[in-house]
Amino acid sequence: MSDREKNIKNTEYASLEGMCFKLRKMEHIQNQRNQWELRLQFMESHMILVAASGQGWLTIDGKFTELRQGSAYVCLPGQLVEAAAHSFDERGFYHMRFDVMEDDGSSVRTMQIINRNSPFPVKGEVVVTSPVSINALCESICQCQLDDNHLNRFRGQILFQEMLHTILQNALHAQENDSEAALEYVKGYMEQHYQQELTIDHLAKVAGMSTRHFMRLFKKRHGCGAIDYLAIFRIKQAQQLMRIGGQNRLRDIARHVGYHDDIYFRRKFKQISGVPPAAFMKNSRQKIVAYNASNIGQLIALQVNPSAAPADHPWTDYYTRKYHMNALLPLSSKALIKREEIRLAIPDFIIGVDNLVPVDEQAMLKEIAPAYFVPWKDNDWRIHLRLVAQFLDKTAAAEAWLEAYDRKALFVSEQVKPAFKNDSLLILRITGERYHALGSRSLGTVFYDDLQLTPPRGVDRLKEDQQLTPAQLADFDADRLLLIVDEDSLSQASWRTLMNSELWRSLKAVRNSRVDFLPSYPWVEYSAFIHELMLDEALKLWRDRA
Repeated sequence: MSDREKNIKNTEYASLEGMCFKLRKMEHIQNQRNQWELRLQFMESHMILVAASGQGWLTIDGKFTELRQGSAYVCLPGQLVEAAAHSFDERGFYHMRFDVMEDDGSSVRTMQIINRNSPFPVKGEVVVTSPVSINALCESICQCQLDDNHLNRFRGQILFQEMLHTILQNALHAQENDSEAALEYVKGYMEQHYQQELTIDHLAKVAGMSTRHFMRLFKKRHGCGAIDYLAIFRIKQAQQLMRIGGQNRLRDIARHVGYHDDIYFRRKFKQISGVPPAAFMKNSRQKIVAYNASNIGQLIALQVNPSAAPADHPWTDYYTRKYHMNALLPLSSKALIKREEIRLAIPDFIIGVDNLVPVDEQAMLKEIAPAYFVPWKDNDWRIHLRLVAQFLDKTAAAEAWLEAYDRKALFVSEQVKPAFKNDSLLILRITGERYHALGSRSLGTVFYDDLQLTPPRGVDRLKEDQQLTPAQLADFDADRLLLIVDEDSLSQASWRTLMNSELWRSLKAVRNSRVDFLPSYPWVEYSAFIHELMLDEALKLWRDRA
């Protein structure tokens, strides 16, 4: 038995002692003409997908995975998940949601449903050793769930426990020579055990590799060394504790995240965050309003959780869940109500966008609290970030973030080069009946400037969005196409018309199957944090898929 298998049995699997499981929903998709989709969402419960047949893909927290027949996929609460599958036969495809309940340790032995930081010991893909057995279990569970007989429904819950046992058992049999799986396992291991003392030799042993080989492969895969990754993760956990507030002392936070040397903790914290931990704790107590949606992504990059933000923006919920902003005040879209909500919140600062807020409204907001309205049109996203940082006295945090972003962009650029070679990329957005080639002041900035990908001839890089007609698409002669279709009915209808046209089928990128898709949100937003997420998406599209 390998060290990894022993480690799972002796540590992670020990947590099963205090857990109970309840299947809440099971869906069997089979012989379906249209593809099954799970829209981009944060998981609120545990989920298992069993790919009995069909094809498709799954992303978990930005990591892309091709769905493989004979595998099961486990997703945990709080993970950002999106999936699609198609081409099922009679065996179909199974989608299950279940709750994990854990003994809270009190004397009355109450059970709490876990909806965050799940200790469930397996996540991601599990290669099933006997797909026939798993499929048979799934089919039996489905039949029991649909039965009106309560005893048979109870039997379905028992069979579900058996299926979980099979999946957990199969997880022990991961191939020891699969270096990518080993690296992902070690990354997850560090995130589970960051509070413990972890050395490079120990991590290499967990991966089943020599120390030198492990160090080289980890840096190649993740863009930084394993110990650097551990330090960044620890500091992020410390930041989260500081944001929550409470009476935690700095030394207690340091101990909690695995540092027993206070001076070393302070030095690492400032190196990674750009500010000392004491200053970060003080700043975390400030109440800062993101008046416009784009300001959220600027504040998050500055390690600020806004205290209030627009309620009607599709991506506000992402930040709320990702950063545990339970106290976030959702702001009305009506200016008068919005201003009164902000006044009652008594904020320390208000951040907005100059051309989206009338001058008289800006003046009234400045009477409530010190306010800054970012000069939008004349500046790019980096200057936007620096200007907000300057106003909030967070310049050091901004420069540390930008330095880390540039390192990550260089790493991603090197990772996607083998897939791209010298291919040109056209970024096309369909909005209503209009077609736009995205260039400056859009995600085109990430691809063309930061990743150094080549735009096709005819793209005007100086234009924010270059309007064109479907007939002009062929003139660009793009090797690759990245397509964004807005979600409203008119945009979707325009896309269907284009997709069914001979013109579309004649495009080089379509003929060569080099068309990729992105949802309109969050990627059309022009802000620092969204651009960093776009780097992760580029890896998903062109490294992991390759």
